[in-house]
Amino acid sequence: MTDTLIDDVRELLDKEKGDELILKQIFRACQNNEVISNYERNYVKKLAEKYLGRAPHIEEKQNEEKIIIPDPTISKTPTIQKFETLQSTQIPKPESKHTKLLVGISGMILAIIVIVGLSFSGTFNAGNDNNIKNPLGSIPLSIQTDLPTYQKGDIISVNGRSSSEKINLSIENQEGLLVWSEQITVKNDGTFSTLIIAGGSGWEKSGTFIVTVENDSEKESSTFSFTV
Repeated sequence: MTDTLIDDVRELLDKEKGDELILKQIFRACQNNEVISNYERNYVKKLAEKYLGRAPHIEEKQNEEKIIIPDPTISKTPTIQKFETLQSTQIPKPESKHTKLLVGISGMILAIIVIVGLSFSGTFNAGNDNNIKNPLGSIPLSIQTDLPTYQKGDIISVNGRSSSEKINLSIENQEGLLVWSEQITVKNDGTFSTLIIAGGSGWEKSGTFIVTVENDSEKESSTFSFTV
């Protein structure tokens, strides 16, 4: 193949056909027994077929062997076997009146059990609903401040406990005048808290102030000293 290739390259160079630089590179590789790529071989092959009248190389196809698939055979069940199968099939017997009566009584008993169970379930759920509404039960109302004495401009922290959802909190000065009032929502754990700034209208004089908290049925108070 290399001899044919070098002859084709030499003849193409003589006839000045194709790319002279590529053909000279292929010719030098043939002389030096260097590796010639398929691209270079195909390039020379196409030029030789076009300008030198070389016949194209046709590869012989191998005859494909045909695979013969035998026809499937379906086995038939013998007549005797079919007859024995029919004989082995048992015909169910009709249920007796006693059986039907027992089934009816069992159904009634089951229905009664279900009804009773639902009744107990409703009672239990109602109890659970009550516990969810008031999970902590009855909590005594309480209130306190974080410090016993405050000065003007201090922050007063008030906290306490209650079983109701909301409480009303108020503060009166030493003369019984209302200097603070607000409604507080009680948390799920039964506690409440708020922050108050000691100052403003009614906080002009020093004295003992009363902080009061009340819900629907209870009322509690605590005192602290205030200094201007």
